Amino acid sequence: MPNLAQLQETALRMILEAAESAIRARGKFHLVLAGGDTPRAIYRQLRSAHTDWPAWHVYFSDERCLSSTDPRRNSVMAGEAWLDYVDIPADHLYTIPGELGADLAACEYAQTLKSIGMFDLTLLGLGEDGHTASLFPGQEWGTEADSPDALAVLNAPKPPAQRVSLSAIRLSRSLQTIFLVSGESKRNAVQRWRAGDAIPARAIMPENGVDILVESALLS
Repeated sequence: MPNLAQLQETALRMILEAAESAIRARGKFHLVLAGGDTPRAIYRQLRSAHTDWPAWHVYFSDERCLSSTDPRRNSVMAGEAWLDYVDIPADHLYTIPGELGADLAACEYAQTLKSIGMFDLTLLGLGEDGHTASLFPGQEWGTEADSPDALAVLNAPKPPAQRVSLSAIRLSRSLQTIFLVSGESKRNAVQRWRAGDAIPARAIMPENGVDILVESALLS
């Protein structure tokens, strides 16, 4: 993508196309949201989208273990940017109960996901250290076939230390996966990914591969 605005525009189009396709085929759209700053503007633009909102089912790739109203939570950010403004039924918003602490919240979210098959679309970001969701270098990523759907993260290298993340194997069970990558601070992580380094983002391996929307400046 030449610049951030075009990245956001492309991502918005791809999300809405995936929703239309899933709703037409199955009557529902299962979407996993990324946290962080990069998707925030995309979520704001979704407020004015023309779509069958009651058919949307929204999940989260990870969450910080904080109060349910803490603005640092991904669910609060997504609500303020988008979800509070559209007619997605409350019982179609599957937030991670991070306020319960990492262990219990991970167990509960794994139960929530138990009856869910393939996600239709998963949005992910890329951290400066190559992490995605809350899968950090040097920690458990959940890449084995029998890994749980949700992992308790107890010692994240950035605050808060306690988080919940979907495992790499669960994030990989998605018909379409889009990484949203912007900002100069991501340059080294992008270079390492392109060089084939074993960063967490590389552990996401859906059958259909991944789409990576990245600012062109980070590829030079």
